[in-house]
Amino acid sequence: MVERLTLGPASISELARPLAMSLAAVVQHVQVLEACGVVKTRKVGRTRMCRIEPAAMTAAEQWITDRRQGSEPRLDRLGNLLHDEAATSEENP
Repeated sequence: MVERLTLGPASISELARPLAMSLAAVVQHVQVLEACGVVKTRKVGRTRMCRIEPAAMTAAEQWITDRRQGSEPRLDRLGNLLHDEAATSEENP
């Protein structure tokens, strides 16, 4: 849904069309996205239109970047340790 909304606004029905879930389930998902500020909705006649909230996406991107910067060095160390262990195992069967 979020990926689709990056292309522009869409109705709930448009969001539901390619998904293997009920319209009610799509509405629930949109409500969660709206509650966390990622999506904004508005009523246009009988149709509920959805759009991405760019500021929320920017904040999410920054949060992910911050987490990645903290975890990548640890993952690199783990990868090196596992590589060294594998090399040692191959040398001493």
